[in-house]
Amino acid sequence: MTNDDLAERVASIAALADPIRRDLYSYVTAQPAPVSRDQASDALGIARHTAKFHLDKLAGEGLLDIDFKRLTERRGPGAGRPTKMYRRSSRQLSVTLPERRYDLAAQLLASAIDATADGTRINDTLKAAATDSGRAVGDQARAAAGPQASREQLLDCTCEALSERGYAPRRTGGTIVLSNCPFDTLAREHTQLICGMNLAMLAAVIEQIQETALSARLEPATNRCCVVLDAS
Repeated sequence: MTNDDLAERVASIAALADPIRRDLYSYVTAQPAPVSRDQASDALGIARHTAKFHLDKLAGEGLLDIDFKRLTERRGPGAGRPTKMYRRSSRQLSVTLPERRYDLAAQLLASAIDATADGTRINDTLKAAATDSGRAVGDQARAAAGPQASREQLLDCTCEALSERGYAPRRTGGTIVLSNCPFDTLAREHTQLICGMNLAMLAAVIEQIQETALSARLEPATNRCCVVLDAS
């Protein structure tokens, strides 16, 4: 997660700190259909201009979506403008510090389970799913670095791609230490399975950008990822 990503998520969630805004959000998201400013103000017993101000603030932070709809059958001149309607946004927001990516772990585990239909062991299918994911990360880093990139540029772009996935990479000489484990709770409870998945994914990242001359190895330690990337 970049600083800009964190600031955006925190700002959106902080919008719910206001009690009126929080009540409006709860009301709108509980309704089966989009609601108008008037409906919301009547339901909460607040002034309509107050409801409009806070609803628009929630929409501006991406927590609500806006539609426009005519609430009467009248058409043509004199029918008036369509009414602004508010509904829950499809956007998903979460802030965990340090960052966790259990969604990524769930995607990999689901892919692995789907692939066991032919009798393949879950460990093997999970490794394959993690390898595919790691290759995609490596491709992202290479594309960001551009053609004829130097090793230093590739290392920078690799760290950026890993940062986006919650690893909080830190370069120390020729080694990249991953200061955060995105799968912390899972790794604690299912160490062999999750750390094996993690190693497979990170090894695939490095394999896609061989010019970095790094390798991925297991080196468990407290309060960081179990994998270290260092010079071959």
